Amino acid sequence: MRTTTRRALSAAAVALAGVLSSCSAGSPGPTASASCGVPARTEGTGSGVSYGVNLDWGHQQLADYAQALGHHPAVAVSFSGFPFTDTDRTNVHGAADQVRRQGATLLLTLEPHRGLAAASDPGVLKDLTDLLTEINRSGVGVIVRFGQEMNGSWYEWGEQPTAYVAVFRKVAAAVHAAPSSTTMWAPNYGGGYPFAGGKYQTRKGTGDFAVLDTNHDGAVDGRDDPYAPYYPGDAAVDWVGMSLYHWGNAYPWGANVVPEPGKFVQQLTGTYNGAGGNDLAVPDFYAEYGVGRKKPVAIAETAALLNTSQGAGDALAIKRAWWGQIFSADVRAKFPALKMVNWFEWDKYETEVKAQVDWTAIKDPAVRAAFTAALPSWLSYGSGQSCSQG
Repeated sequence: MRTTTRRALSAAAVALAGVLSSCSAGSPGPTASASCGVPARTEGTGSGVSYGVNLDWGHQQLADYAQALGHHPAVAVSFSGFPFTDTDRTNVHGAADQVRRQGATLLLTLEPHRGLAAASDPGVLKDLTDLLTEINRSGVGVIVRFGQEMNGSWYEWGEQPTAYVAVFRKVAAAVHAAPSSTTMWAPNYGGGYPFAGGKYQTRKGTGDFAVLDTNHDGAVDGRDDPYAPYYPGDAAVDWVGMSLYHWGNAYPWGANVVPEPGKFVQQLTGTYNGAGGNDLAVPDFYAEYGVGRKKPVAIAETAALLNTSQGAGDALAIKRAWWGQIFSADVRAKFPALKMVNWFEWDKYETEVKAQVDWTAIKDPAVRAAFTAALPSWLSYGSGQSCSQG
C-alpha cells in the first residue's frame, strides 16, 4: 500500500509470540521434517487458492484473527526494514513463531528504506540467508517480497528500474540459498502510472527515465508499460503479485463508493476504464506474468476503502461488493494461475485521503459475518497445527 508505514510486531506482540510451543525456533536441526504452508519451490501447483492476511501485528495476534475468521490463514504477511536491525530480526522471528502455530506460510515483505545500495551489501545478503535458513529449519516456509510497489513514486526504491532489477536478483540469490524460501515480485496496479508528484518520481534526463520510456516518445506517462521495466527475470522470480485495492471510483480518492461491477477482473487484466478514464493502456498483468511466464499469481494486498470520517453506514455494501468480485466463481474459473489472496486487515490513517480508513473485514461483527459466509470452498487455509522440526 502506497505511502504507508507498517509495523511488524510491537514489543508486546513479540513477547506473546515468544511463548514456547511444540515447534519453537530454539536451535534448529540441519533440516526440517515438515515445512508450514506452501512448499518453497512448488508454489501454485495445487488446485486451491491460499487465503492470507496482512495483519496489524501491533494490535492483533494471528491466533485471535484465526479464531474470528473461523479458519487458520494459509499465509500471513509481515513487513520489515532491510537491512535488518536487531529489532527487525526479533520481529521477524516473532511473526514466524505465530505463523508456525497456524501451520501457515510467512510472506516477508522487505522494505529497503535506506536505499537499494544498502540492500545489496554482501554481508546484508548473507544475513538474509542466515535468518531465512533458521526460520525454514524451524518448520516455516517463507516467501520474500522484496521492495513491493517499486513502480510507484512513494518509496525510496521506487521508479529506479535499473538498480531495482540488479538488487532484486542479488536478493533472490540470497533467498534461494535458504532451504525453503522463495521470492515474490509485486508491483502496484498500474492505473494512474507513473503516479506523478511522488517524492521519488523519476526525472527526465536520467538513465532510468529512458528505461521507463517504453514507447520511446520522450515522455514517461500512462502510455508506457508500468510493469516490464521493473521485472527482474524469470530466474529470480518465483511468484508474481500485485497490490490491488478499491480506493474509490474516481480521483481524488476518499469517497465511500461501491466498486463498479467487474472492476477487480478489469484491473487485473488491464481493461479497467475508471479512475478518470485513463487506465486502458495498462497491460494485462495476469496474461503476461501468470500465463505467459507461467508464474503463480498473488493478490498480495487487497481491501476496499471505507473513509470513517464519512461514517460507516456503507461499510458492508462497499466491502461485500469488493470481496464478492474477488471470491466469485467466475474469477476462479477464468484465472487458474491465481494462487493467493491476502486481505489487508488494517484500520489506519491514509495520507492520500487525509482520513482514517477502515480496510478491515473482521473487526465489525456484521461485516465479519458476511465476509466469513462468503469465503468460497476453493480457498485453502493453514493446518492449524504447529509444524515439527527435524
